[in-house]
Amino acid sequence: MASDGARKQFWKRSNSKVPGSIQHVYGAQHPPFDPLLHGTLLRSTPKVPTTPAKAKRVSTFQEFESNTSDAWDAGEDDDELLAMAAENLNTEVVMETAHRVLRNHSQRQGQPTLQEVPATKQEPKPMAEPPVAEPSAAPSGDLRLVKSVSESHTSCSTEELRKLSWSGVPKPVRPITWKLLSGYLPANVDRRPATLQRKQKEYFAFIKHYYDSRNDEAHQDTYRQIHIDIPRMSPEALILQPKVTEIFERILFIWAIRHPASGYVQGINDLVTPFFVVFICEYLEVENVDTVDVSSVPSEVLRNIEADTYWCMSKLLDGIQDNYTFAQPGIQMKVKMLEELVSRIDEQVHRHLELHEVRYLQFAFRWMNNLLMREVPLRCTIRLWDTYQSEPEGFSHFHLYVCAAFLMRWRKEILEERDFQELLLFLQNLPTAHWDDEDVSLLLAEAYRLKFAFADAPNHYKK
Repeated sequence: MASDGARKQFWKRSNSKVPGSIQHVYGAQHPPFDPLLHGTLLRSTPKVPTTPAKAKRVSTFQEFESNTSDAWDAGEDDDELLAMAAENLNTEVVMETAHRVLRNHSQRQGQPTLQEVPATKQEPKPMAEPPVAEPSAAPSGDLRLVKSVSESHTSCSTEELRKLSWSGVPKPVRPITWKLLSGYLPANVDRRPATLQRKQKEYFAFIKHYYDSRNDEAHQDTYRQIHIDIPRMSPEALILQPKVTEIFERILFIWAIRHPASGYVQGINDLVTPFFVVFICEYLEVENVDTVDVSSVPSEVLRNIEADTYWCMSKLLDGIQDNYTFAQPGIQMKVKMLEELVSRIDEQVHRHLELHEVRYLQFAFRWMNNLLMREVPLRCTIRLWDTYQSEPEGFSHFHLYVCAAFLMRWRKEILEERDFQELLLFLQNLPTAHWDDEDVSLLLAEAYRLKFAFADAPNHYKK
């Protein structure tokens, strides 16, 4: 067990990694409105009082814990949320994929799968054995997806699209597939051009009415924080291009203005990148998404990509906005849920973390706040989001099981670490730089297995 002196010295050195150092930025005072319907609205708006000074930056985890002690009050509401029944979405297709991935990986590596983690106190409900498709049959899903999305004379079925997208979306049709799965584009093919035109026009109307206010006293803190955070994002080769920086600043500022309940909070900025990269790759031939160069993309195309990115990001955030409201209650609740879930999945790992006084909030806060984007390469995030958008409440409910599977992926390494500092540093800097689609598919398959076993078994979350 780590000594008190070692822990204090560690927190002094690595305070910047403490979740409590994330500062909330408020000041988005405009109520949402449709500028196309309020063309007479004056561009200048009355000044409103600025927000109070930010709280003093905490210097230790103990101070952070005392300031957020209410986050650990477990109530019946948490159990009810955790007991949500697994949706009946494409169970046969997803389970077929999960079993195929786990089986093939196990055979190829000659290692036990995550299914062989020690049993919990309560046995999960038995899982029916689905028919396992041959690996050679896998490409047919891609071909059906391409046909479903690209045929211009018919409307594709959203349900069918979700089934085919769960195991990954082919790159050529990923942009339009994401727009459909997010709910940004209608399933009806004939309505899509008019919808795109209307939404793009609406976004730039917001720019016209709002963006000039970014230096006003009421909004300058919001804009300043966005301006500071963007250069810290990755991949740097993309983000530091001036055109991209400007686009991201506009998207984030307009979203903050139109969502005053949360305003801008660090972490939201990362959620722009996958949409932007996927949409711009429709116009570029790139092998490595980390090195996208937008200099050759026409300005009009960039404008449309910017608007599409804004609306798809907004759709995502609509489902997880409580992650970013004051005190970020959504994240605090999900971290607590993750802790309870892991204690049922693998009590040995849970006890090991407890023994060395590693709190879940110290490493899992970022997993929830950034949807694992800081833990895996961008190419893996994009593959992960194919499935998230195919799952009901993928970015909120299913993400919990992905985080649990992600933690279990490092079970051996966690149990080998017997020092507080080294254990926490490992969990904050997991070795995923060389991960690819196969690693993500294995992770998702295990996450689905956990969801299938635990989602509608509330007693698994009660000690």
